[in-house]
Amino acid sequence: MSSSEAVGLTLYSHTGVAYRFDPGALCLELLTTGGPGPYRRYEVLREPADLAAWADRSRLTPTPALEISEAEVAAVRGLRDALFRVVLAHTRGEPHPPRDLRTVNEAAARPPLAPAITPTGERRWAGAPSGTHLAATVARDAVELLTGPFRHRVRTCAAADCHLVYVDTSRPGRRRWCSMEHCGNRHKARALRARRTEEEG
Repeated sequence: MSSSEAVGLTLYSHTGVAYRFDPGALCLELLTTGGPGPYRRYEVLREPADLAAWADRSRLTPTPALEISEAEVAAVRGLRDALFRVVLAHTRGEPHPPRDLRTVNEAAARPPLAPAITPTGERRWAGAPSGTHLAATVARDAVELLTGPFRHRVRTCAAADCHLVYVDTSRPGRRRWCSMEHCGNRHKARALRARRTEEEG
């Protein structure tokens, strides 16, 4: 599914059930592709085609026709891992790791994807978009998120066995789950079973 059809990503549970996850920001969508330490087993960015496929699934509209090198894939993985540690520290109210901040800021300082208008009034990306432009766009999105009005609403899913990160952009600001289809429903099912057990006991 292209980014123009729906906002958010289609993810799969460990049992293979598909569900929609909207983390609310482009930079947080990148965190679903793997990560440092224990998240490395979820790695999906191994070659240029993988990064292009992620860009197609992301909220970038339209999907950029990227020229991506192997080195740029490695750079995006490094940015993602640094961003992962920065975001987790942010959600815990801890200082942002200096080395990882430097990685994010260096990526953000490079030229991002540049939007343009076609003669027929449609949106496109100017020039020859590269993996470096994509990384800069993601890094700038992270800077905007972590310094902007929703910086206090960046959270991890409330489920103990889920580590997805999202920004709660809802008006009441009471979002608890990565997805009501997934962790929200699992929580409701567990609560219902617990009530029935209590009633039967």
